[in-house]
Amino acid sequence: YAPWCPACQQIEATWESFAKESERLGITVGKVDVTQEPGLSGRFFVTTLPTIYHANDGVFRRYRGSRTLEDLEGYILERKWEAVEPVAGWKSPSSIMMHGMAGLFHFSGWIRQIHNYLTGTHGVHVWVSYAIFILATLLIGLLLGL
Repeated sequence: YAPWCPACQQIEATWESFAKESERLGITVGKVDVTQEPGLSGRFFVTTLPTIYHANDGVFRRYRGSRTLEDLEGYILERKWEAVEPVAGWKSPSSIMMHGMAGLFHFSGWIRQIHNYLTGTHGVHVWVSYAIFILATLLIGLLLGL
């Protein structure tokens, strides 16, 4: 989820109720703020918010059902997750491919922090910061090409 996401805000009360029922259901329920954990959003290849995953014994399945409390509970109690195709091996959050994707998301967050540091702390104009990153990208590409 993300705090600014209207769909996430809409499901928040339902998700909190689901979390309160988690002990009775024999599961653990959590949420991750993708703005604070960009690596996890890369590892799980989150492209829409909110995104819900069911994980059991290292097998991940994306929940695409209704977002009501009854349907979420039914998904667990009636074991509907067994009928859902697991995330493909190469797209699994534990795969090497998704580990690399998490690294790219961390790298993009690092670049954003540098940009904010240059523009906020040092008062560098936004376009100058962009020009610095463009030049750095070209130089790194040139060095790698050589």
